[in-house]
Amino acid sequence: MKKNVGRADTLIRGLIAVLIAILIINGSITGTLAIILGIIAGVLLITGLVGFCGLYAIFGIRTCPIKKKD
Repeated sequence: MKKNVGRADTLIRGLIAVLIAILIINGSITGTLAIILGIIAGVLLITGLVGFCGLYAIFGIRTCPIKKKD
């Protein structure tokens, strides 16, 4: 798996995941929506930490810089 998630994208994914977690813990989001958004937050957090997003790979998107070979 080649990395296809850059630093800015990782930061944004992390912030969104934390925001969703705060809203769920706070009780602002409950029920089925909380479960669905919790799963999405988990996926965002994992893909940000790993640096690979399957959807980016399918659509050919790459937000991390390309390393030049010497």
